[in-house]
Amino acid sequence: MNNTYPLAEIVRQHRAETFCTSPSLRISSINKAVSFINIRGFIYFWPIKGITLPSLWVAAAGDRPVADEHDDPGHITWNWKDSLLGKKKVYYARILRRKNTFISLEMLPYFYCLTPNYGDWVTDYLEQYQQGSMTAPARSIYEALLREGPLNTIMLRKASRLTGEAAAGLFARALDDLMVEFKILPVAVSDAGAWHYCHVYDITPRFYPDLQEKSRPLSEKEARRMILLKYFESVGSASIRDVQRLFGWLPEIASETLEALTISGDLSQFSNPEFDRDPVWIVKKLLTY
Repeated sequence: MNNTYPLAEIVRQHRAETFCTSPSLRISSINKAVSFINIRGFIYFWPIKGITLPSLWVAAAGDRPVADEHDDPGHITWNWKDSLLGKKKVYYARILRRKNTFISLEMLPYFYCLTPNYGDWVTDYLEQYQQGSMTAPARSIYEALLREGPLNTIMLRKASRLTGEAAAGLFARALDDLMVEFKILPVAVSDAGAWHYCHVYDITPRFYPDLQEKSRPLSEKEARRMILLKYFESVGSASIRDVQRLFGWLPEIASETLEALTISGDLSQFSNPEFDRDPVWIVKKLLTY
């Protein structure tokens, strides 16, 4: 690497391209949004404080806070998101750090491989519940969708017997629990409710019937390597703390995966106090600049 060209500047220029912060790279249509998600593998819907990852908002509206004004042109991204629900062009749910995440269909089996889903999705959730790793509200929601098929939020609360103000928090947390584990996902928008806007949910392997088959041949180590490589292709450089913060992996798992990508020649470990107080890993090709 050219020592006169600081690492921080190399990474900044890399992210200007991969995050589409350069004005010439801005996303301006739903088709370009899908292409962006497919290239990056996974992104956030909106930028999340403290997390470095591309987002649809920044790619379309620029590197600025999400606007409060409903008529801000950047909110076209909301229309794109709603239009994509149920189209099976990309996956969308609350995933990484329980935040709204887009995942390409190519990367989806790798994420699914790391979930506790296995065998028969119609009955295996009961084992999780019996082991204490699924809450009662989450079980009620899942069983309501099993019985009734896709339901909007209003009907789902009724069918899962989680109505009333006191149950609102339980319902919201259970929805997130199920989405994080790729058990359910929003597949449409309904005009039900006081706000005439809510999501319709379905069971993930019912909506994507080939997903389990695609993920079954993958090992967890292979899945983590692929996911982490895609992450580094987007951000350019990151520390082990960044990896743990985003994916929630245990330190030994994050370290093992970083080591595997270093041995394979995809990443290189780099210590540079002006960039980060901790050692960072960087996409190896960036060190040739």
